[in-house]
Amino acid sequence: MSDMHGMNKYWRQLSDAEIEKGVHRKNVGALWEEIGLLQYEFMKSRGLLPSHTLLDIGCGAMRGGLHFIRYLEPGNYIGLDINESLLKAARREIATAGLSDKRPVLIQDENFDFRKVGRKCDTAMAMSLFTHLHANLILRCLFSLRDFLLPEGVLYATYFEAPGDGHLADIEQCKGISSHFDADPYHYSRSFMQ
Repeated sequence: MSDMHGMNKYWRQLSDAEIEKGVHRKNVGALWEEIGLLQYEFMKSRGLLPSHTLLDIGCGAMRGGLHFIRYLEPGNYIGLDINESLLKAARREIATAGLSDKRPVLIQDENFDFRKVGRKCDTAMAMSLFTHLHANLILRCLFSLRDFLLPEGVLYATYFEAPGDGHLADIEQCKGISSHFDADPYHYSRSFMQ
């Protein structure tokens, strides 16, 4: 995914000093605690159990991950992200929260190579990821993922829904956020995402 490097701010590698200052918490859209808790509560309302294995695609620096790691049985949280510095920040967040004994698995990957996960998962989530990916990368993610979810497995993902057919080249207002058909942040029609 070398084209990701110049596409969005999440690719930028943070320095150790920035991680120490907590820049990673702001870099992922702020509202660290509120959004993390919202993700956690949503997944629990959809039936996530402590015994489930959760694959968090685009896990970032653990805004939601800390809640999931705390809730899930040891070894059942798997986070995958393109940005190694965010994973470094994630490891720091996990240690600071005293959750290292829960043995979360963090994987750096830029090609949605879920073979690195090493097992099938009950549930996968891609929160605030597809809004920053063009359609071909979303398709790559989905095609790669289908072999790594259990037969009854489910993926939950967020995206900006475009008005109309979603193929408008001009900037559209999707719930107050300027999104685009051909630039980050992206919007997609419901029919495309289905």
